[in-house]
Amino acid sequence: MSQHELDNPPRRALLKSSAMAVAFAGSPAVNALQSMATQQRANAPASALMDSPYGPVAPVRDSVTGLELLQLPQGFNYATLSWSGDTMSNGQSVPLSHDGMGVIAEQGDEIILVRNHERGAGPLINALGLYDEAAMASGQHAAGGTTNIHFSRSERRELRTSPSLGGTLANCAGGVTPWGTWLSCEETTNDNSASGGRKHGYVFEVTADPAQTTGEPIVDMGRFKHEAVAVDPANSYVYLTEDNRNHSPIYRFIPNDDSQQTGALEKGGRLQAAKVVGIERAGLLVPELGQEVEVEWVDIIDPDMGPIGDLSGPYLQANEAGALSISRGEGIWYSEGLFYIVDTSAGENADGEPGQGEGAVWMLDPAENRLRCLFASTSAQMANNPDNIAVSPRGGVVLCEDGGGVDDQFGFGERVMGLQVTGDTFIFAKNNIVLSEGNISSSGKQCAPGDYRQQEVAGACFDSTGEFLFINIQTPGITFAIWGPWERGPL
Repeated sequence: MSQHELDNPPRRALLKSSAMAVAFAGSPAVNALQSMATQQRANAPASALMDSPYGPVAPVRDSVTGLELLQLPQGFNYATLSWSGDTMSNGQSVPLSHDGMGVIAEQGDEIILVRNHERGAGPLINALGLYDEAAMASGQHAAGGTTNIHFSRSERRELRTSPSLGGTLANCAGGVTPWGTWLSCEETTNDNSASGGRKHGYVFEVTADPAQTTGEPIVDMGRFKHEAVAVDPANSYVYLTEDNRNHSPIYRFIPNDDSQQTGALEKGGRLQAAKVVGIERAGLLVPELGQEVEVEWVDIIDPDMGPIGDLSGPYLQANEAGALSISRGEGIWYSEGLFYIVDTSAGENADGEPGQGEGAVWMLDPAENRLRCLFASTSAQMANNPDNIAVSPRGGVVLCEDGGGVDDQFGFGERVMGLQVTGDTFIFAKNNIVLSEGNISSSGKQCAPGDYRQQEVAGACFDSTGEFLFINIQTPGITFAIWGPWERGPL
């Protein structure tokens, strides 16, 4: 089989029938599937950037600091929470590099979020759940981990932030569990054992009460550059993404203990990778809107196998077994029987290089083992390398950008994008952070002045009622709670 065929599965393996629509019937995405099929039959353009149903965005003042840090549609407001450098409950400063995040508990008026910190070497997060406490060769420590944010729904303010996991590296994204915990993912395969430390590249379970977080890795979920996870509440299967350009399988973990209790996943299980039926090592690097494939699952015999060069052990085993690869697996989210999976660099660049594009969103039906391209960006304006993804309680899909900033009709900056049922995007929010020394002094914050509009947006998640959308701007490290007239649009 030619390399072109490997990178572009032949039509015999693509499912272009009404069976796919039937399989997804009853889900919030069925209209999207039907609409996209109509577009293709009419030879209409694929995905496009549309006007927002919420209206144009403009700078809005933070209700806490008074600074214009976000652009939002009219009627929406926000509060900033837990900036890097703020003081946590243990007296330590809030760590840098806010990333993936999820709501894991709602206790009366209080919402509890767990937030990742994508840190390498630096000061140790002094949490009760510690994984690797050893100093590195540089004398620094594994500075990644998580913090728990307590937020008051009625006051729309942060109550406190506490450390919840420490001694990990590059905690990028993760995912919530149906039993109210957070799975935090290390996006690295560093090995600190030569300096008295431990191997990295694992997933860790984090609890609402930091005292219950063990700091022990879930080894059978694999050692690779993890990005995100999502759990099927029907059977406790965990679906995982790997972020390693053009060598990124889609995995699933079948736990030995499916009791949906804290700590159950640490008892191990079976790791598998998706394979396109009838095609060996399919490269889904340049997907087309509406493209469909049927998948099956191959076993990863040694999930803890170390990397060879830049290729992870699980990837090498998956590839040997014929598994598929997307370009760079990023966010993944479960909603109503479906998994939404982001490939942040799907597509081609100007030189025609596959896996160097602007990004795409796949939708996986685990019951039917079918994978469909729900969205494919063809320009930075349409979507600038989407990363984290979230689905609101109303079924609306939100994408966080991580492409270094884009110019559009509202100026320069990274954005929060909404995804329409037509497979088109719209701008919901825009990073507007430009801080002067005066801004920083007047707000009592601890960060450097500068223009941060190009910095990554991450961590999108909603509370269970859909009243609040929470996001992070990774640098300078700010968490936002956003509220407003959601009923005006699909989010």
